[in-house]
Amino acid sequence: MWYWLVKYVFVGPLLGLLGRPSVKGLENIPAEGGAILASNHQAVLDSFYLPLVVNRRITFLAKSEYFTGTGLKGAFQRWFFTVVGQVPIDRTGADAAQDALNAGLRVLDQGKLLGIYPEGTRSPDSRLYKGKTGMARLALESGIPVIPVAMIGTEKVNPIGSRIWRPAKVTIKIGEPIDFTRFEGMGGNRFVERAVTDEVMYKLMKLSGQEYVDIYAASLKNEPKAATAGPGELAADVTRIPDTRAG
Repeated sequence: MWYWLVKYVFVGPLLGLLGRPSVKGLENIPAEGGAILASNHQAVLDSFYLPLVVNRRITFLAKSEYFTGTGLKGAFQRWFFTVVGQVPIDRTGADAAQDALNAGLRVLDQGKLLGIYPEGTRSPDSRLYKGKTGMARLALESGIPVIPVAMIGTEKVNPIGSRIWRPAKVTIKIGEPIDFTRFEGMGGNRFVERAVTDEVMYKLMKLSGQEYVDIYAASLKNEPKAATAGPGELAADVTRIPDTRAG
């Protein structure tokens, strides 16, 4: 109940007023069953606008720090991220990548939608950057299709470093599901995982119209620490699947 109240009563109307979101390809989201929604990542608000336009609940993987805060602020954070469907992941341990993979597989096994940002972090300059292969490992091990999603204009509503949201047009394009069952049994092959990732990134480039850069976005910037992030930045990079292999 709280999820739908947050979506349609507390947050949704404000986002709708600011971004006037339009969506294309909504019919590509299955009415039931698991799917991986792989999106480009322009702004923190990507994690809000995508659930706003999709009728089904989307689950994201979030760093565990969002669930372990103390005091009133910590309690609110823990409540909010739980309500909006985020699953805590400890990214500090030696098994962080495998733990995230297992958590993602559990979500998909339950027939839910799993949201992922293959770039691993927000784009520093509105271009599309090289994808990490965690998404491919999930697709190959689960046999579940990947649906590319292009977020357009969210970086204008919520520029990096800004604490105040601004009015700007938001468009969301949802591509056709990509079936990778042709690679069945090849999970764990780094070359296949890279090929799967690059295919999804190509689809995202075509959908979004972004310029593609063949390097990891994280190599160009220092990500803000949670301790210094503003209220609007707390949801940043929550769908990252840690990638411990060389790309």
